[in-house]
Amino acid sequence: MLNVAATWVGTEALGPGLRSVVWVQECPFNCRGCMAPDWIPARQARAVTPAELVAELLADPGVEGLTFSGGEPMLQAAGLAETVRLARAVRDVSVICFTGYRLENLEAGRTPTPGAPDLLAVVDVLIDGTYVAALDDGRGLRGSSNQRVHHLTPQLSDGGFDFTGRSRGAEIAVSGNEALLIGVPPAGLLPAFDSAVDSLRTHTSPRPRTRPTPASHTEGS
Repeated sequence: MLNVAATWVGTEALGPGLRSVVWVQECPFNCRGCMAPDWIPARQARAVTPAELVAELLADPGVEGLTFSGGEPMLQAAGLAETVRLARAVRDVSVICFTGYRLENLEAGRTPTPGAPDLLAVVDVLIDGTYVAALDDGRGLRGSSNQRVHHLTPQLSDGGFDFTGRSRGAEIAVSGNEALLIGVPPAGLLPAFDSAVDSLRTHTSPRPRTRPTPASHTEGS
């Protein structure tokens, strides 16, 4: 079973093409400036099997990739690796994974769970390292410039998507009384989003829930 904080089907804010996103619950690093503090604690969120998750993520036939974030995906590596295996039996999806653990440590066997090598084996692009607020340069599909983009396979290496230098973009998705900010926010967007949610909270009942963008999460090495 996977412990999932949130999912979203069909976004262009977290990698090339139309993608589905999984944000897992729990992160061992409590980095300053974390964009998703609610997803740090080791608590039960939504329990789901890899097969159930795949059915959800591939419900849109236009989805061509998966992005894993959180939270810390490597803590649930075995379940996410199985999710990829089952998804690729249906469709040839690419996989992007954020992690706070440095690639060289994972490759050397210094992994948080035994399943980490299995997840690495099916990931096309790994974005590793801690989020450091002082190094947030407002560019690319990573939270700060110390985070590195590793093309573990050639699948997304020559498609024209600039993982490190592109202008940032984000999407705001609203479902019922919940608002979800998807992507790595450009400068000024996160405060504006929080202000809008706070304003809504004063005029609606029950209160809308805000989930800050997790792609610029603050996991550590």
